[in-house]
Amino acid sequence: MARPRQFDEQDVVARATDLFWRRGYNATSVRDLGSELELTSSSLYRTFTDKHSLFLRALDHYRETESAEAAERLGADGPVAEVLRDWLVWTVSHVDGRGCLVVNSATELGNSDARASERIGAAFGTTRAALTALLDRGRRTGELPADLDVDQVADLVFTLVLGLRVRERAGQSAAELASAVDGTVALVTGPSA
Repeated sequence: MARPRQFDEQDVVARATDLFWRRGYNATSVRDLGSELELTSSSLYRTFTDKHSLFLRALDHYRETESAEAAERLGADGPVAEVLRDWLVWTVSHVDGRGCLVVNSATELGNSDARASERIGAAFGTTRAALTALLDRGRRTGELPADLDVDQVADLVFTLVLGLRVRERAGQSAAELASAVDGTVALVTGPSA
């Protein structure tokens, strides 16, 4: 008879997410996972099938937490320029040099892993949709130009955010990142924002 699980599966996924976030997929071994999560290899395999399945669960967890928080921040009340700036600062200041798990995974795996790529694309889509909604709100309220191409600007800002996250991961200073954030906001809203 199989023994009942002696651990909280959601807690294990959250802790595995943190490990993959810090080390990356390829640099994280099953032994690392077992040590970090305080589980035997057999418990890991019995619960998650393999390292890749646990990694996919970690990406899902990240999307449910970090990506959802990004969307929530972009949907905050307040002037569009302020919401945009606050979100940009948050994207590079709350992760202690880890960057973004989704961006890190995209750069590490490219499109070589279809199941991970699907999750990466979904996370990107969540953030990009929230950014588009914020810019559209700014256009409708007159905070942004009426003729603003919201999709094009959202694509540009999203691409800039990916670059900011890579720069943050590479150890750029807070001052350098803040300057890039302010430049991004000025580009979108005008220098007086």
